[in-house]
Amino acid sequence: MENTPDLDLETRKALLFALTAERLSAYYEHGRWMTVEQGVSLAAQWLSRSKLQLALVERRVLSTLSDDFARRLAATLTHQAGQYTAHEMMEALDSRYRPALAFDLLDECERLLKEGEGD
Repeated sequence: MENTPDLDLETRKALLFALTAERLSAYYEHGRWMTVEQGVSLAAQWLSRSKLQLALVERRVLSTLSDDFARRLAATLTHQAGQYTAHEMMEALDSRYRPALAFDLLDECERLLKEGEGD
């Protein structure tokens, strides 16, 4: 039903990064993970602010991918390092602030997206 053009890799990468940042931030702030459906809704909100659209199935894929990535990050970091990472990622959502950590995580987002294309 939804007929929306594909987003370019940079936009998909930015959306995956933003969803992952939001998930980590919510986890460290509230102690629980967002659901996939909450991520789908968050993706729609993020896209609408940019006047973009993405089919529901694609938003669900990105939401699931961000959930996997955020949980993997949290599992590999100490609590304090996880809080710091979540904070830096949220700060990096402002294009005027780009810590080195954000570039590394954006690269990982790109790798995950390209890996998913091979499925």
